[in-house]
Amino acid sequence: MASVYKRGGSKAKGSWYVSWVDHTGKTKTKSARTTDKATAQRIGNKLEADAALRREGVIDARADTIQLFARSPITDSVADFETRLRAAGNTDKHVRHTVGFIRRVIEHAGFDTLGSIDEAGVSRYAADKLVDGASNRTVQAHLTAIKAFTKWLYEVGRLSSDFLASLKKPNPSADRRRQRRFLSPAEWEWLRDYLLRAGCLYGLQADERLLLYRFAIQTGLRANEIRSLTPASLHLEATSPFVLCKAGTTKNRREARQLLDPDLARQLKAYAGRRKLAGEKKLFALPHESNVARMLRDDVEAARAEWLKRPKEESEQPGERDQSDFLSPKNNAGEELDFHSLRHTCGVWLAQTGAHPKTVQQVMRHSSITLTMDTYGHLFPGQEEESAKRLGGLFGSSPRTFEGRADHRQEVQKAHGAQRILQRGESETVRNRTSGRESQAVTPTDHKQDKSRKKAASCDKNRPDAKPCESSGGGTRTPDTRIMIPLL
Repeated sequence: MASVYKRGGSKAKGSWYVSWVDHTGKTKTKSARTTDKATAQRIGNKLEADAALRREGVIDARADTIQLFARSPITDSVADFETRLRAAGNTDKHVRHTVGFIRRVIEHAGFDTLGSIDEAGVSRYAADKLVDGASNRTVQAHLTAIKAFTKWLYEVGRLSSDFLASLKKPNPSADRRRQRRFLSPAEWEWLRDYLLRAGCLYGLQADERLLLYRFAIQTGLRANEIRSLTPASLHLEATSPFVLCKAGTTKNRREARQLLDPDLARQLKAYAGRRKLAGEKKLFALPHESNVARMLRDDVEAARAEWLKRPKEESEQPGERDQSDFLSPKNNAGEELDFHSLRHTCGVWLAQTGAHPKTVQQVMRHSSITLTMDTYGHLFPGQEEESAKRLGGLFGSSPRTFEGRADHRQEVQKAHGAQRILQRGESETVRNRTSGRESQAVTPTDHKQDKSRKKAASCDKNRPDAKPCESSGGGTRTPDTRIMIPLL
């Protein structure tokens, strides 16, 4: 039974307090907000009875918790979600962007408590953003953040259901504002030749930039992943040289082991040795993240300027060179060049060399083959035709082609016709034998003798391993169980 008391004694002024044991076994205390002891006792008994019902599962204790959180400020839960993201090992940039998107949606929709969250408010936010000119990719990122927030609220028991589970996100591919272009092998040759004569840019010498660009294309690593590498990340003495990117520095938080070709490995070994002697901790001294893309574009534009000045070829039309996309930071299709384009170049070159799509997925470290095929699927020409040929080869050679089926059908029909003619001739012979002029009476004895002659004729064709039977006159014995026991 719940107990009631007053602070300062029973004769003290003020409300009575009740004390009871809740469904988890903990002792709880609260004010009954009454000066009548009997009323306070009834309140305490009611609280203890409800605790017993929750303990037995008659009352859902989770529903009480949800009702309590439904009245709590939504900003408190956003702060808890931010803590959860950081504890999961996400990068500071990812946490900052995700929480920022969530707060924008909450502010626009007017959510103040967890109980005020609904799909209609979030849908209005998405529609308004699209009307204001935001791209599908931007709206998708915002909706992904708020949907992750409500899903977490449901999983930890702060919402009765995930209210945004059925909310659809716009397709980013249908309205992609920024398309990245890749460098062709011919463009790379001109860029390489230019860098062999260029000077310092953004704190990096030309040979360092050349090695950086080649390394980015070879490994497909992102700018921030390359920025985290140290000379110790290189494993060049292995049978197959590779660079190891730690899980804490990659986008998917998984360790990346990217192979290197021997020529690049030799260059990296010499370069890493120079960096160690200089006391540098990082493998590449990349400029600020806002200047990494500018550095590549500046080099490409300078290489294009040299390409435009080269002697004119006889087959070249007037103005053709100026209108060309060759080494252009932004081509006529609107595709732009930035540092991430080097990673895109890695995937394109792999596809063009005939690498299997699964290999491209592993090198690019895509989460699914669907992402690989959506990005580079158009660069795998003839895959369906080759697959059809390989599948057809599994059937083996056919004894008769499809075109020869008509001839085969005619042969079968002729054979059946000849068989019917023979059958008709035998039938006539039988009828003639049974006629009065030519037939003779067939006695049972003659029938038995005819049967015996047929049986004797069949016995002449015995198996080579058959032995004479000594237990019966003139018979044979065979070890074949299929003959001895017909059921087998």
